[in-house]
Amino acid sequence: MEKFTQAQLVGINPHGGRLVNRIIKKDPSGLFSISISQDLANDVENIADGIFSPLEGFLGQDDFERVISKGRLANELAWTMPTVLDVEEETAKKMKQAGDVLLKNPDGTGIAILHVEESFTFDKEKMAQGVYGTTDAKHPGVAKTYSMNDFLIGGKIDFIQRPDDTEIRKHRMTPIQTRKAFQDAGWKTIVAFQTRNPPHVAHEMLQKTSITTRDGVFVNPLIGKKKPGDFVDDVIVKCYETLIEQYYPKNRCRLATLHTEMKYAGPKEAIHHAIMRQNYGCTHIIIGRDHAGVGNYYDPFAAHKIFDNYPDLEITPVFFPAFFYCKKCLTFTTQKACPHDIQLREQISGTKLREMIQEGKTPSEYIMRPEVSKIILNYDKPFVD
Repeated sequence: MEKFTQAQLVGINPHGGRLVNRIIKKDPSGLFSISISQDLANDVENIADGIFSPLEGFLGQDDFERVISKGRLANELAWTMPTVLDVEEETAKKMKQAGDVLLKNPDGTGIAILHVEESFTFDKEKMAQGVYGTTDAKHPGVAKTYSMNDFLIGGKIDFIQRPDDTEIRKHRMTPIQTRKAFQDAGWKTIVAFQTRNPPHVAHEMLQKTSITTRDGVFVNPLIGKKKPGDFVDDVIVKCYETLIEQYYPKNRCRLATLHTEMKYAGPKEAIHHAIMRQNYGCTHIIIGRDHAGVGNYYDPFAAHKIFDNYPDLEITPVFFPAFFYCKKCLTFTTQKACPHDIQLREQISGTKLREMIQEGKTPSEYIMRPEVSKIILNYDKPFVD
């Protein structure tokens, strides 16, 4: 496996106390193989690199049942999102018989060996309710759950082959790399910012407010499958590259992409986002209003309240109200600091912003930096179909 010792890790402890490393050189010739989706391939790589520490593979039945019912693994460690491999019954039988199975990404590249330990069925409604808090099939995460195959395969993985680099993947970093980058920058307190959107000025203010009392901000856009109407990955990354280059002080911000599927699980996903950023080496994470939410499925502050149930997490959540520009105060502020009427506020919903962009209108400079707006408006298709 890639050489490093736990003693070489600096900063906050990885979740569970040890950074998982499941990367190995091994010849997979002759192994039974299956093809997996790009999102599952991303999860396999995230397990291997320790982004999903303490997981070493796909959940077995005991861990799975505890995660969907209690938001914890069987050993009581916090884990809220079921990381699972679903297959058809016939495939499950073949995998169990084979023992070791080669996992191929959509390009046909064999990326990992799965050591099959168990195969089991699961209750999809119970999973939907436990993870998403609803069984409504209109919720994108619930719809995905209902479309899953009926059998889950549990077992550790060994990662044997990185996929080819792409323009977006060049921004991907492992926890070993991020921790070294933070150390080289001299950062001891690092606040993570999770996003699936190009930056509004309000997001920029939120990040900059955070680093007035901390050493740096780790901007970590989520790259992977999203729902229709969300911004495409390329737009998000290019917008942040431009914003950081033109509006951020040197050595106070680091951009890296996180390649995993957006689940829209609200509070449960907020905990998962925090765990991943702790593994990257962040000491804090910004949790905004309706974090990882969709529609009206979650209380706007449910993702704040859930952290009360996880005092054992070492990463510290930072809760901010929404920022806006007040025409009377002549500054960016929040409702905690501004006494003026809502009519004096320059702010915009994500829905309204998308409508403006679809109509080719440039948002106000108090809502989005002109350089960022220009990038989005120059794209023929800035949104997921």
